[in-house]
Amino acid sequence: MTPVCPLCGRPIPAGQRDAHHLVPKSKGGRDTVDLHRICHRQIHAVLTGTELARQYRSVEQLLAHPALRAFVEWVRTKPDDFFVRTRKSGRVRRR
Repeated sequence: MTPVCPLCGRPIPAGQRDAHHLVPKSKGGRDTVDLHRICHRQIHAVLTGTELARQYRSVEQLLAHPALRAFVEWVRTKPDDFFVRTRKSGRVRRR
């Protein structure tokens, strides 16, 4: 059975599957969820590891972030195997 991305709700093709640590490993996290590669990269393009560890420790909390919410609404309309290069936000690049 093909897993479904808990962020965007689309089926995840095997070649597009990434395991996301809800709390970064560098911050002691162990639990993971399978996400589309593009969704996973967008999380790390928008949020720092510290922000993930402190404020965004669940899929529900991630979906509450305005930039991620807007991304999810956009990517939901794309094919399951859709992928484009993700750019880090200037705020994350400066850290």
